[in-house]
Amino acid sequence: MEFHDSADDIFIGEFVSFLSIKLNERSFIQRSDNTSQAYAISKSYHQVLAFVFAMKEINKNAHLLPNKTLEYDVLDIFLDTMGNCLGTMDFLFTGQGNPLNYHCGRRKKLLAIIGGLTSSNANQMPHILSVYKIPQIVPNEVPPYDGIIRLLKHFGWTWIGAIVSDDDGGEIFLRTLRPRLLQDSICFAFQEIIPTLEQHWSQPHILDEELQRMHSVLSQTESNVILVHGESRSMEGLRMVLFFREVAQKCPLEKVWIITAQWDFASVTRPSTFTPQSLNGTFSFAHHTTDMKHYEQFLETVNPYQSELPYIHFFWLFSFLCNSPRVRPSLPGIRNCTGEEKLSNLPASMFVMQMPGQSYSIYNAAYAVAHALHAVYSSRFKQKALKDTGTWYSQHVHPWQLHFFLRNICFNNSAGEEIFLDEDGKFPPGYDIMNTITFRNKSYRQVCVGRVDPQAPEGSKFTIRGSDIVWNHKFDQGLPRSTCVESCHPGQSRIVPQGKQICCYACGPCSEGRISNQRDAEDCHTCPEDQYPNMKQDRCIPKLVTFLSYEEPLGISLTSIALFFSLITVLVMWTFVKHQDTPIVKANNWSVTCALLTSLLFCFLCSFLFMGQPERVSCLLRHTVFGIIFSVAVSCVLAKTITVVLAFMATKPGNSMRKWVGKRLAVSVVILYSLIQAGLCAVWLATSPPFPELDMHSYIDQVIVQCNEGSVLMFHIVLGYMGLLAMISFTVAFLARRLPDSFNEAKLITFSMLIFCSVWVSFVPAYLSTKGKYMVAMEIFSILASSAGLLSCIFLPKFYILILRPELNTREQLVRKKAVST
Repeated sequence: MEFHDSADDIFIGEFVSFLSIKLNERSFIQRSDNTSQAYAISKSYHQVLAFVFAMKEINKNAHLLPNKTLEYDVLDIFLDTMGNCLGTMDFLFTGQGNPLNYHCGRRKKLLAIIGGLTSSNANQMPHILSVYKIPQIVPNEVPPYDGIIRLLKHFGWTWIGAIVSDDDGGEIFLRTLRPRLLQDSICFAFQEIIPTLEQHWSQPHILDEELQRMHSVLSQTESNVILVHGESRSMEGLRMVLFFREVAQKCPLEKVWIITAQWDFASVTRPSTFTPQSLNGTFSFAHHTTDMKHYEQFLETVNPYQSELPYIHFFWLFSFLCNSPRVRPSLPGIRNCTGEEKLSNLPASMFVMQMPGQSYSIYNAAYAVAHALHAVYSSRFKQKALKDTGTWYSQHVHPWQLHFFLRNICFNNSAGEEIFLDEDGKFPPGYDIMNTITFRNKSYRQVCVGRVDPQAPEGSKFTIRGSDIVWNHKFDQGLPRSTCVESCHPGQSRIVPQGKQICCYACGPCSEGRISNQRDAEDCHTCPEDQYPNMKQDRCIPKLVTFLSYEEPLGISLTSIALFFSLITVLVMWTFVKHQDTPIVKANNWSVTCALLTSLLFCFLCSFLFMGQPERVSCLLRHTVFGIIFSVAVSCVLAKTITVVLAFMATKPGNSMRKWVGKRLAVSVVILYSLIQAGLCAVWLATSPPFPELDMHSYIDQVIVQCNEGSVLMFHIVLGYMGLLAMISFTVAFLARRLPDSFNEAKLITFSMLIFCSVWVSFVPAYLSTKGKYMVAMEIFSILASSAGLLSCIFLPKFYILILRPELNTREQLVRKKAVST
């Protein structure tokens, strides 16, 4: 596919602010030609070189705009509003007085503008170019606000100084950055506006006062980190202050300087003004760049004798202090250039051989215009091919037609990086974080130690390699600190006193139960439920899981007591079985006695259900088994009591109670009252059964494994029913305590039920006032004590007679004692 254009030649223009002229006087109406001094900004000429390099590559590319040559032009404009307006008019019109809308005698047609990298021309040029729909492609000059904040937060710098240029850009920078810093608890130690030198040349006393004030502020500040934002021209005042401190006073301002992409601190005027001690370890946000093939070779060929580069003779003059062949007349007192001068021989403080970030943006912008123009021609060629097959000569290409294609442009440059423009015709912002290493010979080296890429995935938008950073000599002992107070230690939180900035806080200990595990914590926080704070309140410790274990002393003691009484019960049962034919055993209801001893044995053994780690089965059985077994035991006691009363009443002549005396009544009482308790437990298990749970709140350092009763109401009903049976037994036995009996069974039952009721009445408040394993231990103790009371009071007197006083175990003794009692 070939493109042929019979119309006027088209060209791409580049704006560059290469020469900075210091004027003796200024007029609002017209520019004064009376200049006192001029100097070259070498980084701006780097943009010229990158632009020319790109155009040469494009014109040599057989696949991009084949058979077509793009013309280009470079215009140096002054760094002010008037210069920008005049320069823009020169590009648009004839350049001969610039009558609006005329370009008489100009054969070339402007299609796009590249450049305009300063705040003044970036603000003025779009207003003019938009009238004629001419695209302007510039790097995105939005300061890296997020990158600055992330860098400060990464190193914990919360007390910083700020120096900005005396223009709209500096004001907007502060106004935008200040609220964002406060959101992250970062404050300004000072905010200074550096005076612009050109504005004070006619009033040197005011300039001296401003610079002296700046010097005083920088000398007295305790902040180790200073943020600088401004263009190279506007930052000359700061350079003068640094030069005075380091060279004249021999006391360099060794700070951590953070500079934005607008100020290239090492590319203005002569190398002798460079301050290596002050600027060593500086961080700078530079426009992203990459190594470009053949660019360094191109720079090696640049020479005013052989190159037709724009303004090459001025650049050679300021860089090598020699008269180039194109400068006429030659400046007096300056040697002639030999032609052997090489850019690679210039010190790095004046010129670097790698393509800087802004120049890389200019390079990509030239390619973007070429690709957009290629897309325009390709679109027209395809449309024409549908109509006929002849050779097609395109009509005029208008600047406004490029806008659509530029918004949709996407290509890979020669370095392999994907390039595209946003809706405003700008490259998406992306910055390399550069660390400057200076040397005593006033040379320096910049190392990329990080990246700010808003287009990257979350988590990769900001990266930095701390191990690659070289700090200023002042901070060789460790990471620089920049805070207005000492950091709060872990275990403390920040407290901002009234009237102080948020960064100048005090430190207070965390409240009870809360911790902070990092320095300068904004607030303390609670530990997870299964953890608790340590003594220093700077970390969480796992809570100890507790339950009544068999291995601990309390568990061993209760286990031993339960086994002991179980063995005693077995011994009593064996003794009663062995002597079941003796009068003292026959005098008691044998079936009820066996039931009572068996239930007491199970009462002692059921205490083991309360020991060990609670599980689902043990929680289900604990209180239900305990409630049923104790109900059986109390029912047996009640049956014995009723039997004693009825037996006495049946001995009276003509009493109708004789028919109730017998084994059937006692067994019926035991079964009936036990079944009632069993029914209550069944309802409990069916509706809301107990279950194991973790109590994490009763103790700050313990997790209690316990059984939740499920239904608290059913739990109290079961206990209440058992207590009701005990009270009935106690009342009946107490009323029958004076009945004549050989061994006064009713009196023994009275004492046993008195102990039983006393234990369980005292159990209730003790149970409610304890927690964890001690509550379980109290329950086990009550079970053992009440069971031991029944065993001791009811059976030990008979056991004593059976074993130690067998002579009393005769019918005669029972009858005699009964008669004596009567």
